[in-house]
Amino acid sequence: MLKYIRPILLGALTATSAAVMTAATPGGGAVSLDSCRAMALRNNKMIAIAEETVKGAGLDRKAATAAYLPGIDFSATYIYNQRRINLLGEDAKLPTMSFNPGTGKFDWNILTDPQGNPILNPDGGGYIPTEVAVIPKDALSFDTHNVFAGAVTLTQPVFMGGTIKALNDIARYAESAAVAGRNAVVQEITYNVDEAYWLVVSLNAKKELAESFVQLVDTLRYNVQALYDEGMATRSDVLSVDVKLNEAKIMLTKVDNGLTLARMNLAQVCGLPTDTRLTLSDESLRTVGDHAPSYTWNVEDVFARRQDLEAMRQGVNVLKGREKLTLGTMLPKIGVFGSYQFSTPNLNNGFSKKVGGGFSVGAAVTIPIWHWGRDYNHYRAAQSATRAQQLLLEDMEEKVRLQLSQAKFKFQESFKTYDMTKANLGKAEENLDNARTAFREGVMTTNDVILAQTGWLQANSENIDAAIGIRLCEVYLSKVLGNLPH
Repeated sequence: MLKYIRPILLGALTATSAAVMTAATPGGGAVSLDSCRAMALRNNKMIAIAEETVKGAGLDRKAATAAYLPGIDFSATYIYNQRRINLLGEDAKLPTMSFNPGTGKFDWNILTDPQGNPILNPDGGGYIPTEVAVIPKDALSFDTHNVFAGAVTLTQPVFMGGTIKALNDIARYAESAAVAGRNAVVQEITYNVDEAYWLVVSLNAKKELAESFVQLVDTLRYNVQALYDEGMATRSDVLSVDVKLNEAKIMLTKVDNGLTLARMNLAQVCGLPTDTRLTLSDESLRTVGDHAPSYTWNVEDVFARRQDLEAMRQGVNVLKGREKLTLGTMLPKIGVFGSYQFSTPNLNNGFSKKVGGGFSVGAAVTIPIWHWGRDYNHYRAAQSATRAQQLLLEDMEEKVRLQLSQAKFKFQESFKTYDMTKANLGKAEENLDNARTAFREGVMTTNDVILAQTGWLQANSENIDAAIGIRLCEVYLSKVLGNLPH
C-alpha cells in the first residue's frame, strides 16, 4: 500500500513546494508549524534512509517468498583437453569360438596336437589361438580436445524442515520492524521541528521584550537627565541609568543573535538553506488556556501506538523466527529435481561429435543424524537471544509507564507555573507603575525605579518561558503517548 500512497503524497508536497518556499523568504508570509513539519519530513535525510530500509526489507520479503517456488537453472561447461582418449594402447587380438555340433556348445579355436590336446604357449601366455578377432586401436580412439556440456535443471523443495516458512516469517517481521523504525524516525523529526519552532517563537517574544525594556530604560534615562540638568538629580543617578541602558542593549544584542541562530537551526531542521529567514505564524505567542486539558489513556493502547516499542516487538518476532530456522536444521529435508543434460561429444549412440542429451528426474532426502550438538546449541542460543530481547522490551515498557507519569506531571505543572508567572507579571506591572509615580513625586530614588523595571523584565521573561514550556510539554506528552503524526 505504501508504494501507491507515496507518489500521491510526493505529488501533493511538490505542488505546495513553491508556496512554502515563498513563505520562507522575507515578505512571503508566515509559515505554520504544520508547514515546517511537512518541509522537514520531505527533506530530512534520515527519513530518506529509513524509507530505503523499508524498501530493502520489502524486497527481502519478496525474495523469501520465492523460495516456495521451483527454481530453474542453466549451467554450461567447456573443457579443452590436450590429448585424445585412446582406450587401447595397440591393436587388440581376441580369441574366437566355433560351434561344436557334437556337444552343442561353443569351443575355443585353439591349436591342438594330433591327440586333440591344447598346446600351451611356450612363453606362458596361455593357449595358442588358431583364429583371432582384431580390434584396431583407432576404433577406440576418441577426439575429446573440445568438450562442451550443459544442463537445464528444475529444483522444487518439498519439505525443508520449516526453514522456508521461518525465512518468510523473519522477512515479514523485519519489514514491519523497518516500517516501525521509519515511523519512529518521523516522530522524532516532528518532535525536533516542534522544539526548534517554539524556540524561535520564545526568542522572538524575548526580543520584543528586550526592545521594550530598552525603550523603558531609555525613557527613564531621559527623565533622569532632565532632572540632573535642573539640579534635582545627581551624576550618580545618571550613571546608574546609563549602565542599566547599556546592559539592556547588550541583552537585546544577545537575544537577537540567539534568535538568528534559532532561525538558522529551524531552517536546517526543515531542510532549507540556513540563511533562509522563516517568519512563523505563532511569533505573536498566542495565549494559552488557564487550565491543563485532562489526559486519560489506556497503557496498552499507548504501547500499541509507540513505534519504538513496535519495532522492538517485531524484533522479538524476528528472533522467534530465527529459533524456527535453527530448529529446521535438525529436521529432514526433501526435494525433487528434473533436468535435461546435453553435451558434445556424446555417447548416446556410440561416440558422436553432435550435440546430444536426455532428461532425468529424481528426489533427494537429507536426514541429519549426529553433529556433536552443533545445531542444538545454535537453537538454544537463538532461544536465549529471544528471551533477552523480550526482557529488553519489558524493560522499555516499564520506562514508558514512567515517562507517561512524568510527562503528565510536567504538563500539569507547566500550567501551574504559567498561572503563577501571570500573577507575578501583574504584580510586577503594578509595582513598576507605582515606582514611576513615586519617582515623579520624589518619593523613590532612581535605583528603586531600576529595580522595579528589572523585576518587570524578569516577570515577563518567566511568563514567556512558562507559555513556551506548556507548548513543549504538550508536544513531549504527545510524543510519549505516540500521538505525533508518522
